[in-house]
Amino acid sequence: MLTKVVMSNFHGWKGGHPCNAPSHHDRIARIAGQKKVTRNVNMEKLRNGYLFPEIGTRQMAHMEKYPYAEVISLGVGDTTEPIPSVITKAMAEYALALSTREGYRGYGAEQGDKRLREAIAEKMYGNMGIQASEVFISDGAQCDIARLQMLFGSSMTIAVQDPTFPGYVDMSIIMGQTGEYDDKSNKYKGIEYLRCEPRNHFFPDFSKVPRTDIIFFCSPNNPTGQAASREQLKELVEVAKVNGSIIVYDSAYSSYISDDSPRSIYEIPGAKEVAIEISSFSKFAGFTGVRLGWAVVPSELSYSSGFPVLRDFDRIVCTSFNGASSVSQIGGLACLSDEGYEAIKDVIGVYKENAKIIVDTFTSLGKEVYGGVNSPYAWVHFPGHKSWDVFTEILEETHIITVPGCGFGPGGEGFIRVGAFNSRERILEASRRLRSFFG
Repeated sequence: MLTKVVMSNFHGWKGGHPCNAPSHHDRIARIAGQKKVTRNVNMEKLRNGYLFPEIGTRQMAHMEKYPYAEVISLGVGDTTEPIPSVITKAMAEYALALSTREGYRGYGAEQGDKRLREAIAEKMYGNMGIQASEVFISDGAQCDIARLQMLFGSSMTIAVQDPTFPGYVDMSIIMGQTGEYDDKSNKYKGIEYLRCEPRNHFFPDFSKVPRTDIIFFCSPNNPTGQAASREQLKELVEVAKVNGSIIVYDSAYSSYISDDSPRSIYEIPGAKEVAIEISSFSKFAGFTGVRLGWAVVPSELSYSSGFPVLRDFDRIVCTSFNGASSVSQIGGLACLSDEGYEAIKDVIGVYKENAKIIVDTFTSLGKEVYGGVNSPYAWVHFPGHKSWDVFTEILEETHIITVPGCGFGPGGEGFIRVGAFNSRERILEASRRLRSFFG
């Protein structure tokens, strides 16, 4: 009996011959296999999948349901027109030269090719006093958002336009700058949502908003398509000065501005003391796949201690990034050449005309439509309806992909964003289908 008792407790073994009990090494392996790493609590705060992959999932499900339908995407803002040959030729020649002893290049400066930094400072900020040393070349504006959040850290308070590009909010959550999600308000605690809607001309009333450390501001705005006026941006800069805040100004769609709205925050006096600007070649030059962008961090911008923000951002870049692709940067240089720049303007003109067709279509159907003039996006209102319901109905009845406005924040509920990135033929077909369905 004693033997049986010993056997039954042999290293926790509950039965059978002791030769079949787990060995010492087996037990160590089992214990080691039990994960001790807990999930990042900030990741647990993220409510849903990222907006655009979710749209992609629904599009795939729709295509499986209707395998013979011709789906037209006016949703995810991916460019569709070919990149002008003057630009791709420069990239191709450089790439081919990499296979030669004379033309091979390895690592470049983390901050970017000096020639491209100079070209951006001159071409995009010619009379604004921006120096090449203040321009940092990146692999796109969205990546710069993440690097800036690393720079600011978890203790910063933030404000975002509502509605706005979801990347600002999601990265803030991941960095630990927010509280939990509030189901009643559809907002994250710890974020100030700057309501931008037709009745306030898509510009927030800052007198009703508590001070924050960082203000994310996109103009022309994604998704509303509205470009802030000069007077509005003067107010934004003044608010940042009075509150001691830093503006992160996203000008990724500035090349679509056709009126006298500022294309850069640095057109506003004093902005270099309070603002960082991020931008991209994606919508400007069709580089959504090529990947290239930039950030401007003026030397005048400092923390409360007087320490230059530029020096810390330089350290972040050098620590977390090995620099943008040299092939992409050669393409960027070609974009900013006289010939390349004119060719790009022609492509942008195609998208702007597409946007006009979309705006005219919804207007003729009696819908409230905003944007589509200084932006490739139309912001269409469906009062009394949920955005996802409108998205689903349009997809089901017309096989057209849009973007539900609620994905850009609570202020987007009841709207959809309709993009102009597609061929003229498909834009016209989409217009025909929409008129047929809603008419």
